[in-house]
Amino acid sequence: MECTLRRNLMRLKQNTAVLLVFILLIGAVPVSVYATDATRQQIEEAEQERNETQSQLDTTRDNLETLNEQKDSLEGTLSTLNTELSQVSNNLSELEAKIADKEAEIEETNEMIAVTNQELEEAIAVKDQQYETMKLQIQFMYEKSDDLYLEMLLSAGSFAELLNRSDYIEQLSAYEQKTLQEYKDTQAQIEAIAADLELAKAQLETDMSELDAYKVQVVAEQSRVSGLVSQASNSLASTSNQISDAEAAALAYEQQIKEQEENITALKAKLAEELRMAELANQSSWRDISEVSFAEGDRYLLANLIYCEAGGESYTGQVAVGSVVMNRVLSSVYPDTIVGVIYQSGQFSPVASGRLALALTEGRATAGCYQAADAVMSGTTNVGNCVYFRTPVEGIVPRYTIGGHIFY
Repeated sequence: MECTLRRNLMRLKQNTAVLLVFILLIGAVPVSVYATDATRQQIEEAEQERNETQSQLDTTRDNLETLNEQKDSLEGTLSTLNTELSQVSNNLSELEAKIADKEAEIEETNEMIAVTNQELEEAIAVKDQQYETMKLQIQFMYEKSDDLYLEMLLSAGSFAELLNRSDYIEQLSAYEQKTLQEYKDTQAQIEAIAADLELAKAQLETDMSELDAYKVQVVAEQSRVSGLVSQASNSLASTSNQISDAEAAALAYEQQIKEQEENITALKAKLAEELRMAELANQSSWRDISEVSFAEGDRYLLANLIYCEAGGESYTGQVAVGSVVMNRVLSSVYPDTIVGVIYQSGQFSPVASGRLALALTEGRATAGCYQAADAVMSGTTNVGNCVYFRTPVEGIVPRYTIGGHIFY
């Protein structure tokens, strides 16, 4: 029985020792707590940035939808124009083939006309030669007919020979007349052929002129359609580039939103930790104001911080802000001096922005700020043991609302 009591007593002493060590460690190790006010502000800014990025992403997606519709329309237009251009090009090729055939026909006709004209000139020359010969013969016969016939009669060996000579002269005359007529007929035929060829040439030239005029129209149509094809192709290329840019922008916005969401999640986790630490501070051990030793300059420093944070507030609001500083000094969770609390990293925005340094340099604290500093340094508080304050924000249920700040 006695042994059991000794063991229990020994265990109690050990547990007590452990507890004392734990309490000493809690009191000795400063707990780093980030400013809830700053974190809330960061969350608000991060959510605003996320919302702006989401709006940009939505606008980009709407633009993408419009651009894709334009692209589909341009592709349809381009396909139609290419078909039209192909048909026009085929028509032009066929037309050029016809023009080439007409040019060949005209060239052939010109050659035939040249040959015919040569033949005509030769026939006319022969006819003229024959005509001149017959004229001389007729003139000779006319002038010498009596002597000729007398000579034929006298020189004839017989009456039969005379008749033969007479028939010969008549036959010779008839032959020459026939030959002359044949040359005339040949000339007439050649002239008829030449006339037909000239008509054919004129018709070919008319056809050629019509083909040339039609070719001008087809070439103009080809140029017009080619221009439309080029314009549509350029528009399609531009739209495709815009789509690529928009898709890249959308991916960038999506990645940015992802990163912003991760940042917001991290900030919210940070805020939750800060709120937990604030509650821990409320439950921590607290010193009495009489245990605090104030250093020279604490009053000046606190009054100017009150000026920066609540210079436009009422005296009650100024006391509330000063009370938060003193509550942290009294809490075992925060530094135990006014200087340590105010300059703790990330706690008060005027410190980070430089406003406090400027106020200290110029001594901007008002009499009301000094009065509030004196009150809280004497142990006055109007916010209980709150260790945070900020402007009102959704998500925080304050313990006090004084002026433009909530306290928790």
